[in-house]
Amino acid sequence: MRSRWKLLPVALVLPLLMGHDTGGCGGGDGVEFGPPTGSTCPPDSTLTWDSFGHEFMDSYCTRCHASTLTGADRQGAPLYHDFDTVQGVRNVANHVDYMAAAGPDAINTQMPIDDGATPTLGERKQLGEWLACGAP
Repeated sequence: MRSRWKLLPVALVLPLLMGHDTGGCGGGDGVEFGPPTGSTCPPDSTLTWDSFGHEFMDSYCTRCHASTLTGADRQGAPLYHDFDTVQGVRNVANHVDYMAAAGPDAINTQMPIDDGATPTLGERKQLGEWLACGAP
């Protein structure tokens, strides 16, 4: 009996972490993760939070994925997918790769889905590289 209670926190939190809601940044329950991009970290990569990640996230992601946004202001973005800090990105780096990055194996363009600015293919490739390097 006791072991069943260990799963209760997972059962309560999992629905909050699953996919986006409808409309805006969310895009509905039909939004699916893309395949891994296969991006790798080149030994000479210069991409860091300060030189790339922060501006990328501010330009394309934090209008929905910010820790300061709650309720309807998140436009359906799942809780705990907050990209206004480097640690927030690192916490779900694989999700970011599967939704917005590009690499040799896949180009994922599921995010951002609202009518705001969208990254170029070159920026998506940089995102894949930065994530593959551990989002330094």
